[in-house]
Amino acid sequence: MLLACAGCSPKATGDAKPGSAAEIPPRLWEKFSGENALKEVRRQVDIGPRPSGTAALAEARTRITESLRQSGWEVEPQEFEHAPVPKQGTMHFINLIARFPADKSHPAAHDAQTVILGSHYDTKRMDSVRFVGANDGGSSTGALLELARVLAKAPALASRIELVFFDGEEAIVQFGPAETGPDGLVGSRHYAQQLRDSGRAKQFKFGIVWDMIGDADLTVTLPRDTPPDLSAKLFEGAEALGVRGKFGFSAGDITDDHSPLILIAKIPSMDVIDFEYPPWHTSADTMDKLSATSIETVGRITLWMLAKELGK
Repeated sequence: MLLACAGCSPKATGDAKPGSAAEIPPRLWEKFSGENALKEVRRQVDIGPRPSGTAALAEARTRITESLRQSGWEVEPQEFEHAPVPKQGTMHFINLIARFPADKSHPAAHDAQTVILGSHYDTKRMDSVRFVGANDGGSSTGALLELARVLAKAPALASRIELVFFDGEEAIVQFGPAETGPDGLVGSRHYAQQLRDSGRAKQFKFGIVWDMIGDADLTVTLPRDTPPDLSAKLFEGAEALGVRGKFGFSAGDITDDHSPLILIAKIPSMDVIDFEYPPWHTSADTMDKLSATSIETVGRITLWMLAKELGK
């Protein structure tokens, strides 16, 4: 378990209004449980491989929706057709967008959110091996569901967050350009386009995407396109929680679901990812490679950031 330093607690504030500070319980990040997150990961992995467009991914979507609603979140399926998908033609994709109502007597407003937190929930289509994506797709999805549970304890803060579970992150053949595709990042690209076209992109301060955060040997490798102020905030949180040595930069570029948020929606965003993971896209990406402590590390630091940035 992580130990936060005694003198680095962001201050809780008074009642929140859209655009104002959020009321946050003291040391909210300590409520994030890696063990709870790992249980959610297992619920996904137990389904088996979960490529886009399959009945297995539909089952994963049902489990994600059930978990979110149990925590009090409203879930909007964002359905769309995309073509041409290599080898597949036109495919149907479904992102899940979750928002938290500040007032339970009214539906969640769509103009109150100022931060995006995302994960892809699909796994890569691999015909030659059984790929269950425990880390790649599973760990970040389970962590986001645990984050939803914890945020529900702070409704004013939760109402400022938009949770997004992206479909179609994995490429069928090979990633195309993040802005145009057509392969890979399909869900995040559509979501970013909708934010841009609707004008909602302007309401967001920043976005955080999680991917492959469960490796027992956690070494977070931020992409080189990470906005400096976001990496500084992440490193500050890592320092505060005593795990700064586990966070650094990738040696090269990383294309992931944060890329369309930056390039299309023009929202400063970062990808919290451990790309130093030998079982990546192999049949060995299984539950035994994961650690509740690793997931808890990322979850608590992210909550620390949110408390500091939205509670001031």
